[in-house]
Amino acid sequence: MLVVLGIILVAFILFVTELYPVDVTALIVLVLLMVLGPWTNVSPTDGLSGFSNEATITVLAMLILSESVRRTGAVQLLGHRVTALVGDSQFKQILATVGIAGSVSGFINDTPVVALLVPFASDLAHRGNTSPSKLMIPLSYAAMLGGTLTLIGTSTNLLASGLAQQLLGRSLGVFQFTPVGVVVLITGLLYLVFVAPRLLPERVRPRETLLEEYEVEEYLAELVAPEASPLVGTPISDIPVEAGFGGEVKEVIREDTVLSPFSEEPVEPNDRFLITASRAGLTSLIEDEALNPLPTVGREPAVTEEARKDSETVLIEVVVPTDSALIGDTIETSRILERYDATLVALQRGDLRLPRVREAEFTVGDLLLLQLPADELERVAETRDLIVAREIPREDYRYDKIPVAIAILAAVVGSAALGFLEIQVAALAGVVAMVLSGTLSPTELYEGVDWTVIFLLAGVIPLGIAMENTGTAALLGALVATTAQYLPTVGVLAVFYASTVILTNIISNNATVALMVPVAINAAREIGTNPLAFLLAVMFAASAAFMSPVGYQTNLFVYRPGGYRFTDFARVGALLQLILAIVTPLTIAVYFGL
Repeated sequence: MLVVLGIILVAFILFVTELYPVDVTALIVLVLLMVLGPWTNVSPTDGLSGFSNEATITVLAMLILSESVRRTGAVQLLGHRVTALVGDSQFKQILATVGIAGSVSGFINDTPVVALLVPFASDLAHRGNTSPSKLMIPLSYAAMLGGTLTLIGTSTNLLASGLAQQLLGRSLGVFQFTPVGVVVLITGLLYLVFVAPRLLPERVRPRETLLEEYEVEEYLAELVAPEASPLVGTPISDIPVEAGFGGEVKEVIREDTVLSPFSEEPVEPNDRFLITASRAGLTSLIEDEALNPLPTVGREPAVTEEARKDSETVLIEVVVPTDSALIGDTIETSRILERYDATLVALQRGDLRLPRVREAEFTVGDLLLLQLPADELERVAETRDLIVAREIPREDYRYDKIPVAIAILAAVVGSAALGFLEIQVAALAGVVAMVLSGTLSPTELYEGVDWTVIFLLAGVIPLGIAMENTGTAALLGALVATTAQYLPTVGVLAVFYASTVILTNIISNNATVALMVPVAINAAREIGTNPLAFLLAVMFAASAAFMSPVGYQTNLFVYRPGGYRFTDFARVGALLQLILAIVTPLTIAVYFGL
């Protein structure tokens, strides 16, 4: 027990500090469990069972199915049609946004749903003279709530089902907990429609597009004067006026000398400028070839003078997400930008003062202005290391395949729900059908898979085995079960819900489920109540990360487009969290019994 508790402590510290990506932490836990097998009671077969677990296989297949539906453009088409119906009514805009996100997320993974609907919500706000700040947090929260409708709504549900199979001898049905999910979703949507708009400030002004919002904010940029620059020979102090970029020169670096922005020294080729400017100002400077992005040391510039003449280059904004491989790197040490032949033009990080751009370590939420070849746009839009802050036009949506994709997804859900096929078999059959029907090409088969989630699942499932085999889960469950001496059973259920909510706002939702489900099931057995009810309380709570932008990936997707501050999520999420902490345990107790 002490060894397993030690491994749990190590896992918790690594999950919280994010010293390593969550999937790497899961693999560290997996290796520790197998290496220390004589004490953890985890054999190599047990340790590797996470890779063949039905939850892992089902998540893999469902992510591919979600990608298939996404590539048809079905969600985006729905969004554009709704835009024409709601007009400039803020109430109708919020209702449409949360209604679509909440319902669709029950059948398609919530992360791609939010990624697709962010441009829709932004456009909806722009057309209706509403601040995007009023729509973005409700969009993210509704998608999270919608994910609790069915077994396939989120990877969290599928992991909980896998643990149920392992610990209770039976997995969860596709619609087994849908009645509870409906109550939770309706409660949440009512809150998001009638209460949340009153708590959300207008961080982005109405009729201000996402791009325009970024343009009024300043980036920090390091640029270099090329030999043919029209600024060469101009006094440094006259640069803002001569260049007309509306920004400010912080300093000029000439070899090893730092010159004042007020210096009368003339600009020379290869002078480096540290400036602050809007996106529009930087775009003007680069397009006029007055100043160029500074190439990364150790490789050629992403766009040479010859290439500039022969191919189209673009400037795009991207956000650094929670699990990006870019985090902690600088432009000198990272290979992510090199992969897309991209050059970092500028960096924006809220109101914090930054060092020189080349010395700054990337962190979650950074907004980067990148210059790259136009034909790399698609690859950047699809990577999970960067989130494109504006919609990339796509010409390859397969609208003619929408009926086929929807029919296949319905067949997968229906066959599993009616018991004709196991969920993992139905999902894999659906993947094959998507390929055979031409909805998804073989080369695209794995592009929609979040491999971080797959390895996280495979790595943490054996931790539940270790907790069960050594009696650690029983010990922790017995400790929590002592609250039954002072509380009714539904109160103990609420304690588990609240504990899981706190944990899921600190570490990932899947890691939270892996840690809490074995404890909850053993606590239920200790007090002689229904273990399924306790498992569901943990599962629902793990999908309720409403308190911070980094608690759940979809929150980070809407962070920049809504112009939010960190505290905005707590302002709106705290009351919703409290309401659901009462509604969810009571609904589970009434429907499933204790």
